[in-house]
Amino acid sequence: MTLLISISAAVISTLVWYCNARARNLKIGTLVLMYWGASLMWLVDACAEYIEIGSAYFTPAAADMLNDAFLGFTVVVLGMVIWIASLLIRDPAGTLHNVLSKNH
Repeated sequence: MTLLISISAAVISTLVWYCNARARNLKIGTLVLMYWGASLMWLVDACAEYIEIGSAYFTPAAADMLNDAFLGFTVVVLGMVIWIASLLIRDPAGTLHNVLSKNH
């Protein structure tokens, strides 16, 4: 489940990055790389688990699937939080700088 969720997030963010020039200006490439990195990590984890337990890998318990789904969504949200924090720090459009300078 974690692999499926992270690959879905990686594909969606890649499509947004590729199709939208404004998204590239907002440094969405950082988010894309984080999601593809997480997907690669979960792929290696899935391969290792398959080698360890064999065909039982394809029949997980419902509780395990729920835990994996929760972990997958947590990774996606954490990636977004890190991307937003880096976006606020870099401030590529100068929006935060403009807002702060108006208050002074």
